[in-house]
Parts: sequence; structure tokens; C-alpha cells
Amino acid sequence: MKKYTLLTILAFALLLHFASATSLAAQGSKSSQSLEYELALQRGTQAVIWGMPAVSMKGVFKSIQRDLGAGYQDIVYFSKPMVSRHGFLTANNNVPYVIVILNTKDGPVVLDVPAASEKTMYFGTIIDMWQTPIADVGPNGDDKGKGGKYLFLPPGYTGTVPKGYLVYRPNTYTLPVALRPVSKPGGTLKEAVTYAKSLRAYSLAEATNPPSNRYIDAYPKTWNTLPDYDTFFEDLAEVINEEPVLERDLAMMDMLWSIGIRKGQPFKTEGDVAKALKQATQKGYAILQDRFVTPGGAFKPYGSGTQWQTFNLSRKNALAGFPFVTPDRLLVDDRGLLYFWATFMPKHLGGGSDYLMGLRDKSGDLFDGKSLYRLKVPRDVPAKNFWSAIAYSMKTKGFITNAKPVGLSSQDKNLKANADGTHDIYFGPKAPKGMESNWVQTGEDWFMIFRLYGPGKSVLEQKWTLNDVEKVQ
Repeated sequence: MKKYTLLTILAFALLLHFASATSLAAQGSKSSQSLEYELALQRGTQAVIWGMPAVSMKGVFKSIQRDLGAGYQDIVYFSKPMVSRHGFLTANNNVPYVIVILNTKDGPVVLDVPAASEKTMYFGTIIDMWQTPIADVGPNGDDKGKGGKYLFLPPGYTGTVPKGYLVYRPNTYTLPVALRPVSKPGGTLKEAVTYAKSLRAYSLAEATNPPSNRYIDAYPKTWNTLPDYDTFFEDLAEVINEEPVLERDLAMMDMLWSIGIRKGQPFKTEGDVAKALKQATQKGYAILQDRFVTPGGAFKPYGSGTQWQTFNLSRKNALAGFPFVTPDRLLVDDRGLLYFWATFMPKHLGGGSDYLMGLRDKSGDLFDGKSLYRLKVPRDVPAKNFWSAIAYSMKTKGFITNAKPVGLSSQDKNLKANADGTHDIYFGPKAPKGMESNWVQTGEDWFMIFRLYGPGKSVLEQKWTLNDVEKVQ
């Protein structure tokens, strides 16, 4: 009896041991899956911030193909300034744009820039796919307004370099170009558009007899270049596969490997990793959005005593041409935050314009899309050329959907002035009666950029004061 009881106890103990081992194995498997998800979520979130500038530019090229039927070296211009159907990060609606996407994959490429005319000049920049400025164009650029042939060589190019060109060796094959044909005093929009269509782009191999370019008017089109967060990792994977990997990015490349982005391989994810990356885009956006609205994040106070702000960027980095690289750091967070809402920073800072960022009303509350607000613009704004006030979607950082108009400027002929020379500009879902010509439509949460073209010394030294925006209703 005792022997039987002992055997029973031993058997029961063995059953408990195996059951416990099986349970631990199951827990380990579950824990492993949870950790894989967590790792993909963490690395994916960091990849959103790191990859923001490249994915933004990928969105520009994808949309050129999709919305305009254009490709590399095609000249895309606007016959009129942009309106709300044109989705661009914080673009202006004061002057027309010219956009070209160059590509040196098949060899060196030339951007042939005309000399500034008596009525029009270019202002703009050529950048690489990480939005590092390569060269400025126009009177403030390398051609000094005299025109010139900008020659871009592919990464690693060892061929002969001809004379007579402004020569550059970018780190990527794809080179986005955004220029504005700016009218001089007395110039017209028609003259600016004609000037825009004198820009040329062609391969160096065709330089002795350049073919005719295709010129595509984007104004009549609905063109949306804004970053697509639903395809963020697909777009990032395409950039990685299309462009050289830079030494500074090798550590990140190893992290990307674990979430399915691998040089030379198609991007595929499934299961927990796919779910984690979907959440990572949301978290990455949320982090950048939080820093965008938090004082001291994207912006810092302009002067003192008002709610207006200015860029919170290292002046040393800006003067170096926005490389976002120091001897011991790649400034991933600063770079990601800037290109979350902006594009095409200049290679060389100039005094051509200055921006004041408005996110909050006089009480310190963020602007909302349901209320009516008023900005009283002083009589003597220290802007030699003109000033403008444009409202942007807080969500997309582009123009507000269907807004008419998206902004106003001192150049608007129908703008009503007060008896003392000041201007009341209203922002809200509906125009106040009798002030339709001084109204910018909102209808969703928004922020503002007040631009000064030809800013005076008092602006550059942050000694000039712009009135705070006040909530009317």
C-alpha cells in the first residue's frame, strides 16, 4: 500500500513538473512575441523621426508622378500662386513656384539657370534627399543673379569634370529643387511665369545640344505633396534602396534591418512587426506634434511680451548650411522636427525674409478652428517689399482644406485699411460682415506664419513688436 502510494506521488510530481515546464515555455513564447512587438515599436518610432526629411521629399516626387504625370528633369511651374488644393508644407501663396526633381543615377545632370532679368529673379535652393542644402540659386545664390550652369555629379563619380560649370558632389542621386521667380518692383505675374519657363534641366551627356524640357503647369491641378504617414515605412524603404547609405547612418541601418527595411531587399512586414510599425507612425507623429506646440520645442519667443515665436534652431548649424551634423552628433531630433513642418532651407542665410510663428492668442491658448480671431497689423511694418499672414492646418502643416483664401498680404489690392493706416485681419470659419476682403478662412485647428519680405533691422534684432492675435468670438 505504501509502495503504491509512493509511486502515485512520484507520478503526480512528474506530471506537475511537465505541466509547469509547458506553462513556462508558453509564457516565454508569449513574452518573446511581446518583446518583438515592443522592439519594433521603439525602433519604428525612432525611424519616423530620423527618416522625416527623406520621406517628406519622397512624398514630393511620388506626387509629381501621381498628380502631374511628371518625372525627373521635368520643369513643374505655377501659372498663379498656390491655393488650398495644393498640399505643401508651409508654402506661401504670394509668388509662384518652380519645382524640379533632378536625378544623377544615369550620370551628371545640369540645372541651367537664367540670369535675373530687369523684372524677375530666382530665390530658392537645391537640396539632397535628406534635405541637406546643396546650393542656393539667384542673386543670393552661387550664380549671384548672373545665371549659371549648376552641374551635379553622382555619388562616387570619377569621370572628367568639364570647365564652365558650378560643380557639386551631393551624397544622394535624387536632388529636389524649389525656386520662386520673385518679381522686382514693377514686375508682373505674367513676366514671372515667363521667366520660370526659361529654366532648363538636362544630362551632361546632352549639354552640347540639350533637348527641350517638358513644362507642366501645376496650378490647375490638385497636387498633394504632403508626407503620407499611412505609407511612411514603404516610402522610407524606397529611399534606402534608391540612395547610397551614408556612414553617419550605419547604426540606424542596423536598427531598420530588424523592422524589415534592408538595403537591396523588398520591404515586407507581417504579424506583430506590422502592427507595431503602424503604431510607430502614430507615436512618431505625436512626439513631433507635441514638440511643435510646446514652447522651447520647435520655436522660441520672438522678442518679449507677446505670443509670437521664431525658429528654435542652432544659429551655428544654420550658418553652416543646415547639415544637422556636429563633430560628435547627428542632430536627429532637431532635423526631424524642422522637416516635420518645413522644407527647402537655404544653404546660406540671407536677409531676404523673416518669419514670425503664431500658434497662440493673446491669452496663451492655441488657435482653434471654431473661433473668430483678429490680428491688428501696425501701420508701418518694417518690410521693404511686403508682409503676409497665412493660416496653416495644425494637423497637416499645409494649407487649410478648401480655405478661400489661405492668407492675405499687403499686396492684396482689396485689403481694407483702418483710418489710422493699420489693418485688421480676421481668421475664422466665417467672415465678419463687411470684412470679407480682410478675412482668412480656417474651420480647423491652425497656426500662422507672418512673413516679412525685406525685413528691417528692428525685425532681425527682434526689437519690433507685432500685436498679439486676439479672440473675437
